[in-house]
Amino acid sequence: MEEMLSSVVNAVNSVLWDYLLIYALLGIGLFFTVYLGAPQITKFGTAVKMVFGGLFKKQDGEKDHKSLSQFQALAVAVSAQIGTGNVAGVATAITAGGPGAIFWMWLSALLGMSTIFSEAVLAQKYRIISHGKYIGGPAFYISRGLPSKIGSSAAKVLAGIFSVAIILALGFIGNATQANSIASAVTVAFDIPSLAVGIMLAVLAGMIIMGGVTRIAKVTQLVVPFMAVVYILCAIVILFRFSNHIVPMIQHIFTAAFSPAALGGGLAGIGMREAVRYGVARGLFSNEAGMGSTPHAHATADVKHPVQQGMAAFVGVFIDTILVCTATALIILLTDANLLGLKGAAVTQEAFNIAFGSFGQKLLAVCLTFFAFTTIIGWYYFGESNIRYLFKNKYLSVYRLLVLTAIVLGTLGKVDLVWNMSDMFNGFMVIPNLIALFLLRKEVREVFDDYLRQKKAGQELSYPYQEHL
Repeated sequence: MEEMLSSVVNAVNSVLWDYLLIYALLGIGLFFTVYLGAPQITKFGTAVKMVFGGLFKKQDGEKDHKSLSQFQALAVAVSAQIGTGNVAGVATAITAGGPGAIFWMWLSALLGMSTIFSEAVLAQKYRIISHGKYIGGPAFYISRGLPSKIGSSAAKVLAGIFSVAIILALGFIGNATQANSIASAVTVAFDIPSLAVGIMLAVLAGMIIMGGVTRIAKVTQLVVPFMAVVYILCAIVILFRFSNHIVPMIQHIFTAAFSPAALGGGLAGIGMREAVRYGVARGLFSNEAGMGSTPHAHATADVKHPVQQGMAAFVGVFIDTILVCTATALIILLTDANLLGLKGAAVTQEAFNIAFGSFGQKLLAVCLTFFAFTTIIGWYYFGESNIRYLFKNKYLSVYRLLVLTAIVLGTLGKVDLVWNMSDMFNGFMVIPNLIALFLLRKEVREVFDDYLRQKKAGQELSYPYQEHL
């Protein structure tokens, strides 16, 4: 049964990723980069100052109880972005696509920064107030923004497809993937049975998600910065220990990205194709640009203008991929852990073992647990937003129970099958979101132009939000 399921999933992924989504994701990122004048480059400095300049200002609850502060919203988004994709996903990209996959991961992130900017702008523009809280995301900008373009019925169908896909992709399959990687790492490092790990994760997740988005935000704004800094410091230590290998490694990444023999042999062109496929796929799984997931967090932010949260969104991609994913890639390639025949998080774990001895396995297990656990609670919330879209406040208890069950079951699955299923459902999410982004491109441009006009005139930023119930 499992072999048959694997065959079906692999066949679907071959069509989705080899022939459709790679080009669609890179294409939409390139389009918005050109169409908007590369805001991820021209506004990057402004974005960093804006996000981190007010880091220690107490904004939560000062104005109202409907929203999160900009940093809290970014923390929820980044908590979902920084997960097993940064540890196991990067390892899978390198072992399956060769070192050249890292170049394509970087490129997809750079272009994806303009895509996620557009997603966050639309999420802010079309958000609503539901039961006293801001809520938004692709289902909302599809259902509210597209009726004039494709008709009300078609917009509702497209929004419904997205909502069902994200609930399955992140709430269930995605969280099973996160739990799978946690269990793999913890079992190796501490010899704790996978089932016990799954039960502990489910209990802790349940305690947090019952408190809603506010409790999730409070947890993530504390954990996310700490875990990212610790992980990057580990990478810096390894860089110093293997400093004589850095230049050859960088050269290898760029050479393998375009080499027909990037995987060390095989048919001409296979190496580059696999490098692109796994680099872009794992890049998406990690930074989620174009997937339509993080807009749910960005819709909740208390900002004066949607573009401000758009800029915060691409800072999140930079942190996730350019910093944390790159740290993982350097750790693996400098220690040659990718050449040992291991899979998933075990590759990164072995790299830590080579660099730090037996303590390294335990260190990575702890880092991965924090990474993936915050992703679990972030992805839970993204699914909850779509449960609310589809059913208002009904069935939330059922959804929570199913998510917690998926966490436990995910710890018992095989690595390859779980990751491949995750790729498939991520692809199903991406399609309706990319359609909406392209059809709503003029709205993104108008909002961005409004921001630029106000900044040029020296005005205090404002935007006429229409937060329908």
